[in-house]
Amino acid sequence: MQTLATTRMSSKGQVVIPEDVRKRLHLEAGAQFVVVGEGDVVILKTIQRPTMADFDPLVRKARQQARASGMKRTDIAKAIARARGKKCDW
Repeated sequence: MQTLATTRMSSKGQVVIPEDVRKRLHLEAGAQFVVVGEGDVVILKTIQRPTMADFDPLVRKARQQARASGMKRTDIAKAIARARGKKCDW
């Protein structure tokens, strides 16, 4: 359920998010936001760190493309070794 709350901006531009909103949205100190402002509207959107599961579709697609191009695990290991400036004896 949405509740209406008011807040003020300090002389340093700081805005306090009311406690009930922080609790409901599980916001903690250090939370980061994207701030969008247009006209008389200011929107704060939380930025959340992606989980490893969020990368699963990307990894799956990369594996499919690697298989389709004939790439092998040894090719990947060689590329990593080259990028790290190490010799590769494979």
